[in-house]
Amino acid sequence: MKFLVWLLGLFSLAVALKLAAQNPGYLLLLYPPYRLEISLILFLILLLTLFIMGYFTVRLVLSAIRLPAYIRQSRIERSHSKAHAAMMEALNAFFEGRYALAEKAAVRAMKLGENSSLNSVIAARSAHELREFSRRDTYLAASDGKSTEISTMHLMAQAKFSLDQHQPQAALHALTELRNSGVKGHTGALLLELRAQQQAGNWDAVLDMTNQLEKQDAMDSSAAMQIRQQALLEKIRAHTLDAPTLLALWKNSPQEFKRLPKVVAAIARALIYQGDCRSARQIVTDKLNQEWDRDLVLLYGDCLADETVCQIEQAERWLKQHPDDAGLLLVLGKLCLQQKLWSKAQNYLDASNSITPSIDAYTTLGHLAEKLQQPDEAFKYFQKAMSLAQGK
Repeated sequence: MKFLVWLLGLFSLAVALKLAAQNPGYLLLLYPPYRLEISLILFLILLLTLFIMGYFTVRLVLSAIRLPAYIRQSRIERSHSKAHAAMMEALNAFFEGRYALAEKAAVRAMKLGENSSLNSVIAARSAHELREFSRRDTYLAASDGKSTEISTMHLMAQAKFSLDQHQPQAALHALTELRNSGVKGHTGALLLELRAQQQAGNWDAVLDMTNQLEKQDAMDSSAAMQIRQQALLEKIRAHTLDAPTLLALWKNSPQEFKRLPKVVAAIARALIYQGDCRSARQIVTDKLNQEWDRDLVLLYGDCLADETVCQIEQAERWLKQHPDDAGLLLVLGKLCLQQKLWSKAQNYLDASNSITPSIDAYTTLGHLAEKLQQPDEAFKYFQKAMSLAQGK
């Protein structure tokens, strides 16, 4: 477009000169006592030349005046370009797992004037992965007190760092600050809070967080079920619930939860701890009738209530189906000892040891020998139990 304008201008000038050449006019300049007569064409050419020279002179002066500002702006843009490149290098290195390189690149970006607080968060996360906690805290402090987005990154990073160092209360404090700042329904924050509640042992809160995450489709049903089972199991193992609450919890638990032997064992131990041995025995009995478990049968012998005879009868019915179960024979020996059936206790305990010698069986035989006032025999049994404990 500029070329066409200049071309038209040159043609116009050529036409004007042609017309002027056909009209031999002149220009008279009079300044007493001086007199100057000049051709009109020459005057116009001189005037045009002066205009062009003046135009370029002004442009040159303006360029010289603007040169320092241009150089400064060019340097700033070049510095920003280098800083942005360093930040992208830090991001790439961090997600590739090259944390030392990511930290160095993020620090370089900050030194080059990159104002994004993302650099300080990347540097902090990289230093955390390198277990350089003092540097991590310094970087993290640099991102504090900024905009809402930066504050969110800062608090999320702080919560993650606290969890990795097993400081759930500090993590919960950071997540509470995040929620108070107006950030709600944040899936990442909910997942961090779930971890924090698990570390803190707040199992009711764990169940609530699991429900929220499942509603948001942030957790599949199988993972949610596993977390719920763990939370319920830990609530039982904590021994902080009384017997009626434990029974209500057991009653309202899902069937797949009740079928787990470790859960049955946990609820039985908790009920025994609370003094409700009858309920514990019933739960263990029902489970063993459904599915035999060698570890669970040992717990049956600890459910000592006022109905030891009934327990012995039940255990002897199981013995017909599992005659070679050393654990069941040990339980029968303990129950017979509790009922002062010395001979039967001796036979069952000896049978248990003949299949699989155990510390518990020899210790129980030692107590039986003491009951029968046989100190030498008791000493031998205790010595055998000690040898087994020492791996001899």
